Amino acid sequence: MNSSEPSPSSAVSATADSVVADSESYAGIEKGSQAFKHASIALFLAGFSSFSLIYCVQPLLPNLSASFGVSPAESSLALSVTTGFLAFAIVLAGAFSQALGRKGLMFCSMAAAAGLNCLVAISPEWHGVLLGRALEGIVLGGVPAVAMAWLAEEIAPKDLGKAMGLYVGGTAFGAMMGRVAMGLLTEFASWRVAMGVLGFLCLISAIGFWYLLPESRNFVRKPGLNLGFHLTSWKSHLRNPRLVKLYAVGFMLISVFVTLFNYTTFRLSSEPFGFNQTQVSMIFLAFAFGIVSSSMAGSLADKYGRTKLLFAAFILMLSGAMLTLFGAITLIVCGVALITTGFFVGHSAASSSVGATAKQAKGHASSLYLLFYYMGSSISGTAGGWFWQHGGWPSVVMFTGSYALAGLLLLYVTAWREKHATQGQSF
Repeated sequence: MNSSEPSPSSAVSATADSVVADSESYAGIEKGSQAFKHASIALFLAGFSSFSLIYCVQPLLPNLSASFGVSPAESSLALSVTTGFLAFAIVLAGAFSQALGRKGLMFCSMAAAAGLNCLVAISPEWHGVLLGRALEGIVLGGVPAVAMAWLAEEIAPKDLGKAMGLYVGGTAFGAMMGRVAMGLLTEFASWRVAMGVLGFLCLISAIGFWYLLPESRNFVRKPGLNLGFHLTSWKSHLRNPRLVKLYAVGFMLISVFVTLFNYTTFRLSSEPFGFNQTQVSMIFLAFAFGIVSSSMAGSLADKYGRTKLLFAAFILMLSGAMLTLFGAITLIVCGVALITTGFFVGHSAASSSVGATAKQAKGHASSLYLLFYYMGSSISGTAGGWFWQHGGWPSVVMFTGSYALAGLLLLYVTAWREKHATQGQSF
């Protein structure tokens, strides 16, 4: 998978290109060695821990709404504040990472986030839950922003793909199991127990990460921060129309995906379905379709081009959303599968296009993409609650469908203009 929420490899790419050159001059940790095995397990734990903590509340939104007496839109803030603060934290961590140690920063981020999750589990007030989740987003920015930088510095270039694959596998597994396991635990205990158990498991993961990850041997600390360089780089990317369009595409993709998943939990737990927590949580197994489809997205993009892949992604998501309008659970599940597949394909294509489009400071371009991406999750995920409350599921589909149609229109206009301006070149 190229992404985490689902494209985590895109999330960590924000700091990677600044260190790849360094790794080429260092033999690094090679596949087959004990250090490689330890590093692979450690990074898998980091991916699992961080992404399970981010998304664990999504299947619990109806429980939070009932427990604290808040509306569905307000309950969605438990996820939105995390992804919103995470968006800015990743950008800042990407800028500051060279002045900080890799291993220590990642361990502190993981341990602090796990501890905060445990505090959220015992918080008696709704505002305490939101504060804890916001702080989790801030501290978790240090994991994806640094993980790929560590891999690029310490792993032998010929084995980097294998090591990165295990880290990405951890993020994908964490994003899926954080959702599914929460639903299962809540069915047999409560959402508080589920959050506490996950926090404890992620704290154990952080300790395992600390003991397993080899010490950095090729990291050179660079004290201070050249703020002018970072501001100039971000400003130049925001003046690039192609990049801005990709940022808008990322915003739209995640807006459709997160909003539909947020309120599918409310829909299935209410009449006429009346599913229990375990049954509702099973819907997140659809992530398996996303994991497979995103792994195929690279070869499909090479064959058909990224723009065509983005067209297909929005069409799949729009078709899936339309299918969920029917009352048959089989059609709803098929619709969710199409939405998931379209999202992961589109996010993989869009995030990889950012690196291909940016001519310099690619890490800064990627971090801006992630800023818009997670802001889409936060803003639209919460705004969708208003549509759910005032118009039910058809209104949610109309809201998200407008994003998909806007994405298709943007792609069409961009392709048409570039066809006439540059003989068919696109993103």
